Amino acid sequence: MAGTAAPMVSIVGAGPGAVDLLTVRALRCIQKAEVVLYDNLVSAEILSCCAPDALLLYTGKKYGDKTDPVIRQNTINELLVQHAREGKRVVRLKSGDPFIYGRAIEEIRYLQERAIPCEVVPGITAGLAAAASWCIPLTERSVSNAVLFCTGHTAGYDLDQLDALAHMLHTGTTLVLYMGLSNLRPMLEKLRAIAGPEKLYVSAVSQVSLPGETIVSEELDGIGAAIEKAQLAMPVVFIIGRKPIRS
Repeated sequence: MAGTAAPMVSIVGAGPGAVDLLTVRALRCIQKAEVVLYDNLVSAEILSCCAPDALLLYTGKKYGDKTDPVIRQNTINELLVQHAREGKRVVRLKSGDPFIYGRAIEEIRYLQERAIPCEVVPGITAGLAAAASWCIPLTERSVSNAVLFCTGHTAGYDLDQLDALAHMLHTGTTLVLYMGLSNLRPMLEKLRAIAGPEKLYVSAVSQVSLPGETIVSEELDGIGAAIEKAQLAMPVVFIIGRKPIRS
């Protein structure tokens, strides 16, 4: 289709996994797509919404995957451009929300540099879905006036960042922490340094919105042992600072 304007690429948030947590716009994009590039955590239930003749391309990453992330991302970028220039309706399907640790901005810049129009369709991120599922108030009048989304993937917070997190926790900010299970021990040490003598409540929610969804909630001193006993399956999101209302 040389000389024809490429159709819009849709970068779509698939939400935490349950198909009924997709937005209406996300579902429409998935159903109309001719090519779908999907991530590891996109559920089979959501992929079943794709058209029977759609080309499904797995472009995800699993924990422990040794593939060079730069090479992986470059391959994704090139596939998006290739199929868009062929005149296909392309969906880049990301778990959760594309702008919450989704690297969507890298793909948007790549497409824009090549004059390929794109749109972003938001999705429900796992932290919000977990809070709703277990009635964990991320903000509450006169108790918590802010919520911070952060990552525990490297557990590499420096002293300035620790001081900032400590201040935020002590002034009522709720923390929603992604990718912390693989670094649980150093993450808990960081949290103890933050909390000091103050009691701190931690909830770990596994496989949010899926049939195997599980929650472990304890005060900071007991959460490590409780998580190890429960043998939580990835992915796990942590909500720190507020106690669940529903158990």
